[in-house]
Amino acid sequence: MDIYASTLSPALDIGAGCYLLVLTVLSIVGNLLVLIMAFKRSSRMKPPELLSVNLAVTDLGAAVTMYPLAVASAWSHHWLGGDVSCIYYGLAGFFFGVASIMNLTVLAIVRFIVSLNLQSPKEKISWKKAKILCIWTWLYALIWALFPILGWGQYGPEPFGLSCSLAWGQMKHKAFSFVITLFFFNLVMPGVIIICCYFGIAMKLYFTYKKSGNSNHVPNIIRLHRRLLIIAVLISMGFIACWTPYSLVSLWSIFHDSSKIPPEVSLLPCMFAKSSTVYNPMIYYFFSQSFKREVKQLPWLCLRSSPCFVSNSVNDNNIYMVSGNIKNNKEAPQETLQEIVESRQ
Repeated sequence: MDIYASTLSPALDIGAGCYLLVLTVLSIVGNLLVLIMAFKRSSRMKPPELLSVNLAVTDLGAAVTMYPLAVASAWSHHWLGGDVSCIYYGLAGFFFGVASIMNLTVLAIVRFIVSLNLQSPKEKISWKKAKILCIWTWLYALIWALFPILGWGQYGPEPFGLSCSLAWGQMKHKAFSFVITLFFFNLVMPGVIIICCYFGIAMKLYFTYKKSGNSNHVPNIIRLHRRLLIIAVLISMGFIACWTPYSLVSLWSIFHDSSKIPPEVSLLPCMFAKSSTVYNPMIYYFFSQSFKREVKQLPWLCLRSSPCFVSNSVNDNNIYMVSGNIKNNKEAPQETLQEIVESRQ
């Protein structure tokens, strides 16, 4: 039996390939735009922004190094490259997935630390600390991705034959401890930390608002933090929501016979998980007016018949921009949410 032959119908293979191709294009274009925007304003960046950039790098890395191979395999109705490419694909998927969830976890902790004193002018996160945190997420992910290569865990083809990941069915006999440890340290624990941090931020904003009384200064800060909080929660919860169905199906296959899962059913959570690399730029674009404005100002996006859109709004809820004091909003209309907020980090 050829374990790399597709168990799906030819029509479904082609459909899966087209879906992955769309994800590839959207992910590469979207995350490149995030990196371009960050590069354009690199001289004004503050340390915590590095984590947002790092998250875009993980999503872009997954799209570039993995998805083209999956698209080609789907259209060939057979996994290409055999064992070597299967191990490579499984390792890359595991590596970028763990790097993303840990980056989101660190980002939530950093935002919680910043929220402890909303009005403090002192920087709470230095460039050195931000760089160490980014490097730590990559090293942590690399260690976990290498465990199956070193014998603790195993990579193998998915049940539908057109993708590779951790061999969940085989690991229930050979590496059950790896599965339990993996789920705890890379799904349960990060999820709990993210939820607790953002809940703590929400409570802090609520009590700060209650104590502010008639002050106009504090509510403005709270309003800006609230907008940033909403976007951060959407990004974190979106990633967890994309990967939870795949995690549940994988965990189910540990305790039951995975061959009883129809290939079409096992395909859906896998495809849904891959979409996690696409939605971050979309969240930035639809929820951050300044990000949308700066994207539209790019020369190659400006149509000759329509001038580039420029906004002077001071209420833009940006993701990763940094600057001065909230009192000077009228003097610096181009300042953005994170410019105002992260100046207090």
